[in-house]
Amino acid sequence: MSTDRKLRYNEPWILQRADPYVYCRDGWYYFTASLPQYDGIALRRARSLEELPAAEEVMIWRKHESGPMSANIWAPELHYLFGRWYIYYAGGEVGDIFNIRPYVLECRSEDPMSGPWVEMGKMRRAAEDIFSFEAFSLDATVFEHRGEWYYIWAEKVSVGPQISNLYIAKMENGYTLKTVQVLLTTPDYDWERVGFWVNEGPGILKHDGKIFLTYSASSTGVCYCVGMLTADEDSDLLDPRSWTKERYPVLKSDSSLEIYGPGHNSFTKDEDGNDVMVYHARKEAEIEGDPLYNPNRHAMLMKVQWDEKGTPVFSLS
Repeated sequence: MSTDRKLRYNEPWILQRADPYVYCRDGWYYFTASLPQYDGIALRRARSLEELPAAEEVMIWRKHESGPMSANIWAPELHYLFGRWYIYYAGGEVGDIFNIRPYVLECRSEDPMSGPWVEMGKMRRAAEDIFSFEAFSLDATVFEHRGEWYYIWAEKVSVGPQISNLYIAKMENGYTLKTVQVLLTTPDYDWERVGFWVNEGPGILKHDGKIFLTYSASSTGVCYCVGMLTADEDSDLLDPRSWTKERYPVLKSDSSLEIYGPGHNSFTKDEDGNDVMVYHARKEAEIEGDPLYNPNRHAMLMKVQWDEKGTPVFSLS
């Protein structure tokens, strides 16, 4: 049966789950996201995207009572690399909740739902790198390309009014970088500077010889939107000149459809092999309280379309 008849796109799919991430392996779809209380990491799995909303959610790790990883547990992602399961996530600490850094959990079991999960601590930078993870850092994702693993994350420039940029480096193992950071993108345009100057939430999509890197921009309310970089698969991915940045957002709020602040997406494939964007958005334009702590960011799905040039088209309609 075609997934078009089973999945409903661009409407709430899993409620109150921001920063959604879907990972598929061995016929299982795994889902994780930021929890409304920002107090831990939960996984669920199912044989199809359609079944994930009703799947049992298992809390596999909880925040600490104090110190690092004791507040604002954000944007977990589940990946399998170097023969092990890893979860990449960010966390602050009680007393300084925005002292956010990237952390890693490792599981050597074949079943990530049952664990056990071991804390590997803060992501480790390369020996010659004196900059990475010294300031507010979050939203790590990883991807493989031609036998190399890459780590992309958001980090704020730690001088003056802080600006969130995206960086890339190669990986030595699941919790250590092999190369120094390379700046990929900084908020250049007005649509990336609403509320805060932000580039964050990277996601990777490969298609027809190209690598597409989506990212989210501006603050987390209605102005939140998605930008994109593109690189040729034969280029040096650690050379910033290999990446071309779109001048305008590729996805933004649409009041006619009552979809507000779409962003922080990941990509997966449905059962028919179609590319699917997994993103969060709100259904209301007026947000009660601080947008960061309002729980009504819902995980949604979008079927990715492709234009005649092989560029992804992200359509809410």
